Amino acid sequence: MSDLTVSRHFVQAALAGAENLGFDTRQMLREAGISPDLLRIEMARVSSDQFSLLMQIIWNRMDDECMGMGPRRVRTGTFATMCALVIDCPTLEAVYRRAYQFSRLFEPMVTMKLETDGAKARLVKHIEGEIHDPHHFMQESLLVIWHRLGSWLVGQPVELEKAQFDYSRPPHGDEYRQIFHCPLEFESDCTALTFDKRFLSAPVIRDKPEMLQFLQTSPADLLSRPDASNTFTGKIRALIGRDLSKPLPDFEWIAAELHTSPQTLRRRLKQENTSFQEIKDLLRRDMAIYFLGRQELSINDIAAKVGFTEPSTFHRAFKKWTGVTPGAYREGERGNLRH
Repeated sequence: MSDLTVSRHFVQAALAGAENLGFDTRQMLREAGISPDLLRIEMARVSSDQFSLLMQIIWNRMDDECMGMGPRRVRTGTFATMCALVIDCPTLEAVYRRAYQFSRLFEPMVTMKLETDGAKARLVKHIEGEIHDPHHFMQESLLVIWHRLGSWLVGQPVELEKAQFDYSRPPHGDEYRQIFHCPLEFESDCTALTFDKRFLSAPVIRDKPEMLQFLQTSPADLLSRPDASNTFTGKIRALIGRDLSKPLPDFEWIAAELHTSPQTLRRRLKQENTSFQEIKDLLRRDMAIYFLGRQELSINDIAAKVGFTEPSTFHRAFKKWTGVTPGAYREGERGNLRH
């Protein structure tokens, strides 16, 4: 079970290309176990498992890893071929250089290019030609996949110092904080990710059998399920665990478990663009959404499971998170939302 959820926005954004080309997107949603009704709730979220499956359905149905949004079709298997080429690279720098060389074999080009300047390194988006990407989903995916693939290959998080975007802050801009875990800069002169150059010398630690295993669900999993253990946010989620019915550990205990001082941990969370309170709230929200999918649990049971002694407090909190009551949300998941 994955306790991470993905905003409705990304579900609709991922389908924009398919919709534009006349594919039956409602059928795609149903195959991924997502009720089209649920998406009429503005702040709805789906599980990362559902989102990962939806991505695979879109890629396979369209035979296009750019999901109908790119300047050309990128046939399914292109990403896997790139991975087969980079697995033999000695370092992260070699990975990013070779991945770029591979991507530029295709015209028009859709890629990220590694640039270095002093102590900084950055991956810069390079897309040639016209794209149909109304929600910036293809561009976001490109950044996320290259960053998380690199982190996976070297077995450690490539900590981002800054994420830049050459467009103005979109309505879903708040979600970017949970995706990139670093300061964000919109209306920039390019779309890029900046990190410390020292990561470039990190050795590739994965082998071919691991890569084959990884490719069974990637790049869909890279988009829907970040390796959260790589961030302080993820480590705190793991320490809190899934049993939210008992009192949650306090910040001082968490800091001690992570071998750091509360002051340092507070600063690190600020760098990741979040706070301890927000992590607890989002964990409760994600677990509540997960439990609502289990029909045998009553809404009062769920309230208790996610740490609310009063069902009315849970109703209020859930409405703040999603815009609707738990009951209306469950109806949406079942596809019974009143028109």
